Amino acid sequence: QVQLVESGGGLVQAGGSLTLSCVASARTLTNYVLGWLRQAPGKEREVVSAITWSEGRTYYADSVKGRFSISRDNAKKTLYLRMNDLKPEDTADYYCALKPRGEATYIKWGQGTKVTVSS
Repeated sequence: QVQLVESGGGLVQAGGSLTLSCVASARTLTNYVLGWLRQAPGKEREVVSAITWSEGRTYYADSVKGRFSISRDNAKKTLYLRMNDLKPEDTADYYCALKPRGEATYIKWGQGTKVTVSS
């Protein structure tokens, strides 16, 4: 049973940086895509960034391109999201999630970590 545990959220001023981490308890992540999704109050959940675990191919939402960077450490089975030049509109609950490659739906979620960006 895969479990995902996020950490690293917090309060930061606009223009600041944070790094989120997600530790996956899984025997292997080779056939999975891991992503960071976020949900702001009153808004739908959106995919911020994702990475194929084996090849490291990445995806970024237009709203975060050039500011956020996703990476993974296979030995530690840890996913990261480095967030630079944070904006108040980045304020949201951020979730680490996992889905099988080729599938559209994320099937496993972490508990979430809150990011608050003050103006």
